[in-house]
Amino acid sequence: MFDSLVDFVRQQFDQSNSIGLHEPRFGERDRQALIEVIDSGMVSSVGQCVDEFEQLIASYAGAAHGIATVNGTSALHVSLLVAGVIPGDLVLTQSLSFVATCNAISYCGAEPVFIDVDRQSLGLAPAALQEFLESQTELRDDGCCWHIETNRRIPVCMPMHTFGFPASIHQIAQLCLAHGLQLVEDSAEALGSWHTGVHCGVAGNLGVLSFNGNKIMTTGGGGMVLTNDAELAKRVRHLTTTARVTEPLKWLHDEVGFNYRLPNLNAALGIAQFASLEHALMCKRKLANNYLQWSHENDRDMIAEQPGTQANHWLNALICNSVEERDQLLEYTCRQGVLSRPVWVPMHRLSMYEHCLHGTLENTQWAAAHILNLPSSVPHGW
Repeated sequence: MFDSLVDFVRQQFDQSNSIGLHEPRFGERDRQALIEVIDSGMVSSVGQCVDEFEQLIASYAGAAHGIATVNGTSALHVSLLVAGVIPGDLVLTQSLSFVATCNAISYCGAEPVFIDVDRQSLGLAPAALQEFLESQTELRDDGCCWHIETNRRIPVCMPMHTFGFPASIHQIAQLCLAHGLQLVEDSAEALGSWHTGVHCGVAGNLGVLSFNGNKIMTTGGGGMVLTNDAELAKRVRHLTTTARVTEPLKWLHDEVGFNYRLPNLNAALGIAQFASLEHALMCKRKLANNYLQWSHENDRDMIAEQPGTQANHWLNALICNSVEERDQLLEYTCRQGVLSRPVWVPMHRLSMYEHCLHGTLENTQWAAAHILNLPSSVPHGW
């Protein structure tokens, strides 16, 4: 099976040299867009490309507002702030995630609470969320959700759409509404992913996208906050522009803000990349289907999109039979120049988060031991 997988991957990418996990794709349109911005001199956080990029992505996702930021982590941070997270709060999220999810919570002086994921989508499991909310929290007269044992407030639930596979976000949204929680979607990996016709990041109060170099389209770095709430959008825009107050002949700031706005140079690249997004999604779906066919022929399973969803197939995920097989396959593929990777070490096993509240996390532990991500770039020439 190991040789079969390596041979299959090389056939997809038509390469005899090293094959990366997820590489960006650039063309002449991207180069020209950058040259034009450089020639204009408007390369920093002020420029028409930023506005255009925000409008493009927000319109595509079906959000009323989009605010571009320097990266996805900054977008998560400011989203939590405007959702009302303050020091001492708890935020419900998943342990199976990239560390930025929890770091953004920590930046607010809050702590994550880890809820288990669904084994099919690898997103936060509604059943596990419901069990936690009904057994460990209460909705008090102030309209807020409180953790009974620690007497700490829980203002936000922040699920993550793992590898671009949509979580059961509508069920999660209903639970949040019933228990006084704001829903902030970590959709960093999910541009181009949909759940029952709703783009990831738009089902809740706020959603976050990432345009890092390893994403389906890139601005080099970059992120975006999506929301349908005009007041939240105004607040995000204010905080991410150093809380500057526009007043003639004065340079004023009315609170501690953040220099989080996306530069015009990066936005120009994003506009150019967006023109190829649909083609990239089509190619990645074809690649994912090919992986599925290979897995069936080799008596293996892949993480696959669930009924009613449309995934962007950002990273293809093979389910290994055991942690031993996963480790052997990881070592073998990488030695052959086919770069694979295990999922992240779960957040509750990291030293800075191991003290945080969590449930059994059975599916999280299973995913950490069995999942191997395989090369998922758009193949050259497709």
